[in-house]
Amino acid sequence: MRTLTAPAFLAASLSHKPSRVLKRALPGLTSPKTARKLGLMAFGEMVADKSPNALPRISPKVIAGRILAGAITGAAVSRERKGAKVGLALVGAAAAIASSYFFYGFRTLASDKLKVPNLLAGLIEDGLALALGSRLSGQLR
Repeated sequence: MRTLTAPAFLAASLSHKPSRVLKRALPGLTSPKTARKLGLMAFGEMVADKSPNALPRISPKVIAGRILAGAITGAAVSRERKGAKVGLALVGAAAAIASSYFFYGFRTLASDKLKVPNLLAGLIEDGLALALGSRLSGQLR
């Protein structure tokens, strides 16, 4: 739903008592300082998303960033689990593509067809992103 939400939740989760292996493999994502910065950037992205000047999430530049963030998040999750890093990176990238198109459709439907104000539709989306991110990152601990 958002480019930085998954990396922010992952970094926050990994920064709480990371294993020695994780500290070596992902020094940036296990740092509380990085977790705070990613959290602030994710918040900024949520605010910027409400601007009428924001690019659509399915534009090539935006979706490329989402795919990269999804792939990195998927690969980082695999560091703590046995299995193929490439497989989870592909799952993360696919999830980024699917959620981008699904929530683009959701937002368009809500705003254009149901006449829900764009700001309200965006806030609903933010709530869903935060709830899902919290639930999924809780399972990493």
